[in-house]
Amino acid sequence: MKPVIAITMGDFNGIGPEVALKAANSHLVRRIAIPVLVGSLDVFEYYAKLYKMKISIREVDPEYFGVEDIPRSNSDDIPLIVVRKFQKPKIKLGKISFEAGQLAVESIITAAVLNLKYGIDGIVTAPISKAAVNFNGLHFPGQTELLAAIYKTEKYAMILACDNFRVGLATIHIPISQVASSITTKLVAEKISTLNNSMKIDFGIKKPKIAVLGLNPHAGENGLLGNEEKTTILPAMKLAKQDGANVSGPFPSDGFFGIGSYKNFDAILAMYHDQGLIPLKLLGFVKGVNFTAGLPVVRTSPDHGTAFSIAGKGITDPSSTIEAVRLAVEVIKNRNQHIPKKTIRKK
Repeated sequence: MKPVIAITMGDFNGIGPEVALKAANSHLVRRIAIPVLVGSLDVFEYYAKLYKMKISIREVDPEYFGVEDIPRSNSDDIPLIVVRKFQKPKIKLGKISFEAGQLAVESIITAAVLNLKYGIDGIVTAPISKAAVNFNGLHFPGQTELLAAIYKTEKYAMILACDNFRVGLATIHIPISQVASSITTKLVAEKISTLNNSMKIDFGIKKPKIAVLGLNPHAGENGLLGNEEKTTILPAMKLAKQDGANVSGPFPSDGFFGIGSYKNFDAILAMYHDQGLIPLKLLGFVKGVNFTAGLPVVRTSPDHGTAFSIAGKGITDPSSTIEAVRLAVEVIKNRNQHIPKKTIRKK
């Protein structure tokens, strides 16, 4: 049976609903998965009409039908789980709004409930506005951290993937001024462990080779340009090796990517956000996918933001969201070979 994948709406003033609709309606996604939209019917119908999409959305209620009934439907309609019944959202294309942030967060929480309560197989999150979310008093720097809190998961890692290029991040959404103080031996060792386990279980790589990048220019140049490589990163790598990880480094990031050394590894651990994301987006911006390793649920998302500047224009490329669904399906299949599939329950 094809896995059921919840696709959240994202920020409704951005391109989230557009990429969600286009992905859910794509032939590739419908062939490999059962997409279930999560959000507002009014919003999705607004965008479907705006873009003149030939698409039919069918509201379903897991409280009465159970998510397990969705795959058995012969309808070509796309199922929708409505987040909550409330006044029609006021769409303001390209604008940050309290309501958009509120509904985006509730869509994520609803998708998590669908997994925890009804056993839905995976979650693909459309992009949200961090500013809009913070308007609501929720001080989560990103969807990754929000989902980690929902699932009470402390050891997790953001992995960005494009084909065979996979980069994990030691630190995620923090100011660059806080990176050095945030990188500890314990943190780096945990991230290597999470990355290593994910390569085995989620990506099906039996003996993954992992590269670790340095923090400082030239990886510290033997302490001349910084000591974190010696005092923090190398001890973490030693601990990881003792646990059986095949890990190398720390490498200077410029040369590592410049001469193509990344091609020799299954995964890379970058020390901070832009160190890992810049090369990924240069190599495959359209197909890049964000995956959260360490969560009990399979969660992916497109590797781009709300793109307020093109919201409502109908020109958004859904390739990254489609690829996010494809990767989620792949990870679900790989996990099922290691972990027995959870039985879907009705209320």
